Order: sequence, then structure tokens, then C-alpha cells
Amino acid sequence: MSDLNLKQIEDKLNNEFSKETRTIIFWYDEKQEFINDIENLNLENAKIHHLTPTNLFKTKMMLERRDKKNNFLIYAPFEKPENRENHLADTILYSKEFFADKVSLLAVDLGIDSAYKPILEKHIKFFNAQSRTKRFYELEVDSYNEETIEIALLSAATRSKVANFEEVVRIILSEGLHENKHIEELAKYDLEEVFWRHCKNNFSYIDEEPNLIKFSIHLLLTYAKHQIGKNLPSNLKKYILNKPGTVMAFLDQMMNSSLYQSNFRDISYEVYRNINGEEVFRDYDIENLLNVDVFKDIDEIIIDWILDRIFDENLNAEVEGLNIPEVCKNRKFKHFRDLYKDEYDVLINAYYLIKNKDFKPKDNIVDLVAEYDSTYYKLDTYYRRFYYHLDRVETKNKFEELETIVENIYTNCYLDVISKEFSNKLDYEKLKDKYKLQKNFYNNFVSGQDGRVVVIISDAFRYEIAKELMERFKLNEKVEAKIEPQIGVLPSYTGLGMAALLPNKNIKMDNDYRVYVDDMPTSNLLERRAILQNRNPKSDCIQYDDLIKMRKGEMREFFLGKEIIYIYHDEIDARAHSVEDKVFDACNETLEAMEDIIRILTNNVSTTRFIITADHGFIYTRGKNVEADKIDRFFAKEDRINKRFIISSQKYDIFGTKNILVSDVLGNYDERVITMPLTSNVFKTQGGGQNFVHGGSSPQEIIVPVIEVRTVRGAVEVEKVKISLISMISKITSLLLSLDFVQQEPVSDIMKEATYKIAFIDDEGELISNEEIYVAKSRSKNSSDRIFNLKFRLRNQRYSRDGKYYFTIRDEETGIEVHRKQVVIDIAFADDFGFDI
Repeated sequence: MSDLNLKQIEDKLNNEFSKETRTIIFWYDEKQEFINDIENLNLENAKIHHLTPTNLFKTKMMLERRDKKNNFLIYAPFEKPENRENHLADTILYSKEFFADKVSLLAVDLGIDSAYKPILEKHIKFFNAQSRTKRFYELEVDSYNEETIEIALLSAATRSKVANFEEVVRIILSEGLHENKHIEELAKYDLEEVFWRHCKNNFSYIDEEPNLIKFSIHLLLTYAKHQIGKNLPSNLKKYILNKPGTVMAFLDQMMNSSLYQSNFRDISYEVYRNINGEEVFRDYDIENLLNVDVFKDIDEIIIDWILDRIFDENLNAEVEGLNIPEVCKNRKFKHFRDLYKDEYDVLINAYYLIKNKDFKPKDNIVDLVAEYDSTYYKLDTYYRRFYYHLDRVETKNKFEELETIVENIYTNCYLDVISKEFSNKLDYEKLKDKYKLQKNFYNNFVSGQDGRVVVIISDAFRYEIAKELMERFKLNEKVEAKIEPQIGVLPSYTGLGMAALLPNKNIKMDNDYRVYVDDMPTSNLLERRAILQNRNPKSDCIQYDDLIKMRKGEMREFFLGKEIIYIYHDEIDARAHSVEDKVFDACNETLEAMEDIIRILTNNVSTTRFIITADHGFIYTRGKNVEADKIDRFFAKEDRINKRFIISSQKYDIFGTKNILVSDVLGNYDERVITMPLTSNVFKTQGGGQNFVHGGSSPQEIIVPVIEVRTVRGAVEVEKVKISLISMISKITSLLLSLDFVQQEPVSDIMKEATYKIAFIDDEGELISNEEIYVAKSRSKNSSDRIFNLKFRLRNQRYSRDGKYYFTIRDEETGIEVHRKQVVIDIAFADDFGFDI
């Protein structure tokens, strides 16, 4: 009982016990409705005595001999015996009897009309426990009728915090479809039949022998049928419910709820297995499955379909006007996107790489650099992203053939082709007329600038990764950035590349291949600091790992009074030399690190001008090098030998290699010869990695990025693109709606993409339709290209012409409602008949 019920009883009893004469009250509670509450009674002038069938005589002696002064409440949790069998019958004659009708007390306490007392009476056993009664009271139902009382009982039994039948269903389903503890609990209080009756009323689910698995099959197949747009097989048609709008709104809430999403997925897997989903959906055209997202394995079917198209070299295949990458992107916004996002990204990047299997590079070095800057670099990005995402796929077996194709095309049709052409045509004299050289970096970008300049040098941060960083910068309203290629030094290894980035008049290598700048050594941080300060005393350098550990005060102290700071970052090169196959993970981490350090330095030390560059790039292929790919040759012991280059006083004429003088690279009088493979091949040497290499003359290795960054203080924040409804919906006369929208602006450097949740709701904010999630990301400047269509199905329920219903658009990120429009719903037969309108 609630505390209020007990208070009513207390008040009545205390009133009786307040009289001057001794009072004895007998209370026979034959239904034991108050057996758990009796000790909680607070009687002011009476003792409570528990009567049992075996202590009748003892009780009589107590009342008439041992304690004839005190008032007593004699509580008997059993039926009152007949007088001839009751030793206390004569005592009762001069005492009083108390009767407590729990149903009446509940009705009065809760404000329930007496007409609904039979419902309480039917389920009175539910109220025998104070904890259950308390849960019922805490629901605070506004008004009671037969429906609301039953829903409140179901809600309290399942421990729902609100009296809402759909929430009851979600709670019950979340406990599993077999041996469900909530169903067992409902059965104890004669509520299981009530639950199934409300399933019939709310979802049109009817079954002579209802159970949760069959109910779930009905729900998910009804949702799937709407998305398929085609009849299900004849043996499954019986599962289609007559209230698809209600079903879709219910499942959308479950699918998109952080609380219930995992439960929904468990249910989905169980239903798919029970209906033999693999057999059911395998025969459907891919067009019918494109938008189905209630079953995880639909993604498996679509992925297999895409793989078949790729293997058949049918890259022009389309589904509903979408090409293969667009199909993948479409699926990446469906419910199971977190499970399949990486697989779709694998397919997208494989597709674009395979599309370039007939790659043909430009035939002169200047145009080669220009095309690499604008277009060719993307193939390296596709390859990197392919493996980055493939490494995150749990079951890779299905992609083994695709991986073979990708590896073959990238290495043989692109990498070796462009490397050979680029290396053969490489000519520093021709390039320097159009492109800056790395050895002139300091003079070109650092010296003579006003204010502080921070130079971030990330080891092996190759050009295509820098291009991705630029894309990230475009989405940051507080960053202005531009990128250009500069031509790195040969050989493209760390010692020489780092030296070239320092201020210098001349660079040279001694006989032991140690690198000097203006006769000063360059191999470590102390030596580089000396060179920087020799040019500008207000210079310094530091390792990224040391800087990032500093507190704000320490950071400010380090930067105080300094004009030029070099920060050395080493993630890609270091990781690749320890675990080669993690190099692409390191690339992504480096992108994050570059964004972080710029943000931190802007905020902590008010630095606003940065230059991001690298000492060299790299080549990486996942396929293991075989002996045939290695160039075997005996070299002199004094030669500097690396997998991608040889420096020697001798000129080696080796097939498949190119020679270039050190003097041609560094602009000095060093007559030693650099020998490099023309393709991605390596020299046969001991030690070192086989897949991650640098030092050669491929564009991936020696086209080095220079990104000039300015962080803008007080910048105008980039706005999100908006969407608006084109269709007129002031009055709705059908449960099924097809609405046109337009993305108002294209995504640009000042307008960023946004994700919106779109739905119809009632006056209490409850969904009355399915909820569509739309990502507004079109960059097209043609507004007609930014028009899109979404379909909504309203719940099949009664709608009042005078009711308040709204069409709403919410920003998914912020939860803020950006659009609300009141609509009139005037549907003649909604909920009255089993029509699937």
C-alpha cells in the first residue's frame, strides 16, 4: 500500500483509540492485503497484537487478565471463524471490528472513479507488495480510465518510469524473446492477457497463442516491407501488421535509442534467423534492399553484390541511379553503419583505385608534378584508406580477392608506372623554374617574416596525407591554410631531408655520409638548434613529444621571446620502422596530432602562423616483396647502401635504375653518384623493412608538402547548411507521405555539412511517424541537385481534426529543433479499420 493509504487507516484507527474508555478493535484481513503493511502503522494510543489460529486462548487471557488497561488492535491475517469455533467470540461482542477495503482505499487515494474499481479488484494481488504499489503511485497518471489503469499496471510491473505502453513493450523485448522475466511477472498478476490485448490495440498484432518471438517477427517484417516496397514471399505475408506507421515509429525509437539499440539488434538477429532471412532476401533485386536497415545481413547481401560487380569489371553498375560509391555512402547512414562503415569504405576506395587501372602519367617532369599535386596523389590516398579500413574489418575473408586486385593495380598499374616515368624524367634544373626546392625551404618560407613562425616537421608526412589535412582544415572556421609542393632532396632519407629544412648556404656529406650545413653537423636536436640560432638567435627547436607534455605555463615560458621554433614530430616513420603494417594508422594519428598542436599553440601561446612540412615521403605496399623485385648487385664496402638508394664514388649502370650526381641535388661540387631504382623495387640488402621504404626518387618520396597555416582569432564561425521543406503539408489526408526537401546552401569552406532528424510528433512530443535521418552534405552549386525526397508513414491511430500535430526538423548534433510546423491531420478511417493506407 502507499503511504497515503496507510495514513487513511491510521487516521481512522487513531480516532477510535482517542476515546477515554478502553478500546479493543479486531481486524480480520482474510485476503492478507495488509499483511506487509501492518508494522508500518503508527498508532498513537494502542498496541498491535498479531492473532494466529493457534494463539486464540493466549490472546483472550492477555486481553481479559494480564493487560486490562491498554487499547489493542488485534490484527488477524485470516478469515474470521464461526462463533462456535472462535474462542474470542464473546470478547468481540464488547469490542469493535475494523474493515479495510483495499480497492476502495486505492480508488479514493488515486482519484479513480468507482466505475473502474472492478479493474483494480481483478489485479488486487499486484498491490499486496508496498514496493509495487509505490511504483504504481510514482507514475502519476493524469486521469484514469480502463486503458490508463491497465497501462499503469503494466508499467509498474515492468519498472517503467513512465506510464507508456510502447515503453513497456521496449522494456519487455529488451529482456529477450525467450523465458522473459517480465512476461512471467505479468502472469503472476493476471496482466499477461492485458499486455497482449494492448499489443492488438496498438500494433494490430493478433495471435491465438501470442509470444514475443512471433510478435517481433511481425514488427520487423512490417518495417522491412515498407522499406522494400515489394511484397514479401507468400509464407511471410501473414506477419504484416495493419498499422505500419505505428510500427515504424516504435522501431525507429528503439533503433535510435542508446538505451535500447543493442536490444533491438539482438531481436533483429533472432528474427532474421527464425525467418531464414538469408533465403528470403537473397532472391530480391538489389534495388529492393537498398533502404532496408532492420536486418544486419542485408548489408552482407549488398556488399556481396558490389564485390560481384567489381570482379565482373562492371564498375558502371547503378542502383536507383546511384553508382557503387554512392550506394556505399547511402548504406553508411543506415542503422548498422557502425558495423559496416569500414567495409563500405574498403569498397569505395577499391572502386576508385580500380577505376584507374589504365593509368597513364604525363611525359614531362613539370607536368608530372602538377598532375600529382592535383590528381595523381589521390591514388595513393585510395590505397592508404583501403588498407586503413580493411585492417578494421573483423572478417576479412570476403575481401581477399579484392585485396589481390587492389595490390596488383596499385603496384603494377600505378606505382611502378608513375615511379618509372617520374624517375626517368627527374631534372632539378627544369623543376626549379616552377617549383621551390626543399634545400631552399628556410629562405622561401621562414626568413624575413613578421612575427613568430612555428615550423612543424613531421617525419615521412608524405604529400597525399598533407592533402587530407587540408580537407580537414577547410572544415575548421578558425584556420586558413594553403598547400604547395616542394621538391625534396635525394636521397630522400631523414638525415638529408632534415638538414635541407634548416637555414643553409651549402649542404654537404662527408666521406662517412654525415650531413653538414655550413660546416655544422645536423644529426641531433642540439646541432640543429645551433644552426637555427646561428641564423637567428631568437630561434629554438623541440621534440613534439616533449612539447605536448608541457603545461600551459611551461609552454609559454619556452616560447617567450622566440621568433622561430622548429617542432620535430616522428610518428609515421617511427611506427613504420617498428611495425610496418601499422603505418597507415600512424598517418591518421599524425593528422590528429597536427590539428591538435596547432589548436594548443594558438590557445596557449597565441601563435597564429605555422608551417607544416616533412623531410621526405615514403612508399608502402602491403604485398610482400619477392626476390624478383629486389635488385641484386655487389657494391663497394665504402658505399652508402640503402634499400632505395646507393651513394658511391662509382657509377653503377644497373638495369632498372637511374643515376644522378649529388652535386645536381645539393648544388655543390660533390661528384659522387646516387643510384636509385626506377620503380618501387628495392636493392637487396640486409635488415630493414620490406614494405615501408624511402630514399628513392618516386613522387611519393620526394614531393614534399609545405602547408602554410594561419589561425584566425575571432573568426566568424562556420554555419551548418540548412534544409527546408518544399512540399505543402498544411493538411494531411493520408497515412503515407512523400515529401520533397532542398538543402538551402552547398557545403563550402564557410558552410559545413549537418545531420538532421525529421519526423511528425504530437503535442506531447511523441513520434507519430517514422523518423528519418538525413545528412545534408551536397557541394553542388546547382540547387536542383540539392533536392531530395523522404517518405513518412504516420501511425495508424485516431487523429483529431482539432488536435495539435507538428512536422519537425531537429539538428542531430545539438538536439535543437530548427523547424516546427503545425499540421492538420484529417484521415477518415485511421485506426477504425484494418486498412493499410
